[in-house]
Amino acid sequence: MLKLIMPKMGESVAEATILKWLKKEGDRVEADESILEIATDKVDTEVPSPASGILTKCLFSEGQVVKVGEVIAMITSDKEEQVGTLPTPPSPSSPEKTTHSTSNGKPLHHHAVDSSPVIGETFSKISTEGRFYSPLVRNIAKESGISFKELELIQGSGSNNRLTKQDLLKHLEKKNSQVEIQTPISTVSVKSLPPTNSSGGNVEIIEMDRMRKLIADHMVMSKQTSPHVTSFVEADVTNMVKWRERVKGDFEKREKEKITYTPLFIEAVCKAIKDFPMINVSVDGTKIIIKKDINIGMATALPSGNLIVPVIRNADYLNLIGITKMVNDLANRARNNKLKPDEIQDGTFTITNVGTFGNVMGTPIINQPQVAILALGAIRKKPVVIETPEGDTIGIRQMMFLSLSYDHRVVDGSLGGSFLRRIADYLEQFDTSRQI
Repeated sequence: MLKLIMPKMGESVAEATILKWLKKEGDRVEADESILEIATDKVDTEVPSPASGILTKCLFSEGQVVKVGEVIAMITSDKEEQVGTLPTPPSPSSPEKTTHSTSNGKPLHHHAVDSSPVIGETFSKISTEGRFYSPLVRNIAKESGISFKELELIQGSGSNNRLTKQDLLKHLEKKNSQVEIQTPISTVSVKSLPPTNSSGGNVEIIEMDRMRKLIADHMVMSKQTSPHVTSFVEADVTNMVKWRERVKGDFEKREKEKITYTPLFIEAVCKAIKDFPMINVSVDGTKIIIKKDINIGMATALPSGNLIVPVIRNADYLNLIGITKMVNDLANRARNNKLKPDEIQDGTFTITNVGTFGNVMGTPIINQPQVAILALGAIRKKPVVIETPEGDTIGIRQMMFLSLSYDHRVVDGSLGGSFLRRIADYLEQFDTSRQI
C-alpha cells in the first residue's frame, strides 16, 4: 500500500488546504496523474500520483488543512493486493485540521511569495453559502483591499463557483482599469504631492499589484546591496543563427519541441561559468560563498507585465535537448501560473532577454543574492568588417550585444569583462555542423 504524502511547497510553507479531489475512492490513477488540488498562501497546485494503481482511501475532505508530510491518501499499486486495514480518516471537525493556514520562517523567492499574514480574522475560508476561499485568494484579497462582501460577488470559474486566483486577478485588473481614484485636496498635504508635468491634472492613480510591490522592494534592495557595474560586448552569432534555421524543423518533428535561442545561450553561459567559477557565487558579510551547482534562472515575462524567474537546476549536466525541454516547460508553466515554489529558488546566475522586446542592449539589476546577471540584446543583421587572409571585406552578419551587470564588491572589471567575452567567444565559435 502506497502512501500519498502532502508535499513540501517551499521552506516557509508548513501546511496546505485541500481544494478539490480530482479522483474519488476506487478510481484508477496513472503514475504522475493529478489526484487533487491544494492551495497555500503562496501558490495553488496539483498533487500527482507516485505510481499507477487504485485510489483506495482519501484521508481528508475538501477544505481541510493538512500539514506537510502527513499522509493524505492511500494507493494500492498495480503490483499489490489490497490487504489489511486502513487508518481511520480524521474527523472533519477536528480543530487541528480546520485552523487557518499560517506561514512561518523566511519568505521564498521575491517573485512568488507574500510575507503578509494569512487571513483568518477578516475573511472566513467558507462563506455562509458554502463557497470556499483558498488561503492564496484570501491573502490577495486582503492585500488588495477587497472586502468579503465584494469577494462574494465575483464570479468564480472553479468547481461549484469556487473563486480561483486567476478570477480574482482578472477582477482586480478590470477594477483598476475602470476606476479613477480621486483624492480630495483637503486630505493631502501640498508638500506630499509629487511633481507632475500634466498641464490639466488629468491623471489616473492605480495601486501596484502584490507581485509588483515585491519586485519593487527586491530591486531597491539589490541596488542598495550591490555596487552595480555593467560591461558590454558585441558578438557575431551568424553561425548560431544559420545552424538553428537549418535544424529547427527537424528538431520540432523529432522532439515535439521548438528550439529557441535561449537554450543555446544557457549552454554557452554554463561553459563560461565553469571557466570562471567566481561568477557563480554569493556574498555573506565578508565571506564569499562559491556555488558548486550551476542553476540558471531565466527571467520570464508574464501576461500581467510582471516578471518571474524560474530556475533550471544543474543546467551544466543537461544536453541541448534537455535544456530546451526545461526552458519550454518552465516558460509555459510560468505564463499559466503553474510553477511550484521550489522551481523559482536557488538560482546562482540569471539571464534576461531584452531582445524579446526589440531592445539591442540593457543594464539589468542583479537578482540577489547572486552577483551577476546577463542581458541578451536583439539579434540584427549589420554590415561588419570581416578579416580574411586576402584582406578585409565587408559582409552582412547577424550581430547582438551582450551586457553583464555584476556586483563590484566581489567581481572586478577583469573578471566580469573576461567572463562576458568568454560567453561571446562560445557563441561566435558555434559549430554549424553540430548534430542534434
